[in-house]
Amino acid sequence: MNDTSITFRGYAGTDVRHRQTRDANVATVRVASTPRVRKDGEWVDGPTTWYAVTAWRTLADHLRDSVRKGDPLVVHGRLLRTETWAPEGGVPSTTLEVEALVVGHDLNRGISHFIKAKRPESGPQDPPDQAEGLAPEDGVPVPDLGELGEADLAPSAAEAGGRASWAA
Repeated sequence: MNDTSITFRGYAGTDVRHRQTRDANVATVRVASTPRVRKDGEWVDGPTTWYAVTAWRTLADHLRDSVRKGDPLVVHGRLLRTETWAPEGGVPSTTLEVEALVVGHDLNRGISHFIKAKRPESGPQDPPDQAEGLAPEDGVPVPDLGELGEADLAPSAAEAGGRASWAA
């Protein structure tokens, strides 16, 4: 199969929509990417490209719990199709539909704190440390999200490098 891969960065233009299907969880978010281009010796905003990003299963759950409207993102996935539409009397717009394989915060734009997801319990047919394709890691504590308070999630001013504090 000849899939077209795409990697881009932009900002979440909507909050994440999460739902359950019969087979798996799915999350969608629209991401806007506006390049800076040089025009007449000055830097200006270029045309904005909108991406409809879809994530499945565990990535969908993590997207729902991690991304909010306005967050800077880096997305890597498969380009599924393009859709062009124009409102009556308006400017035509193109949306690219992407099935995300990887999504993360763009750390050029701010800081983020990573909380490792708890490993699923191994079933009788799953070999230890092989559930969901996870590799064994010796001595790495996995925090339970229920044990963390807001103070654990927000960095101090020193950790944030004097920047405005990060909101959970």
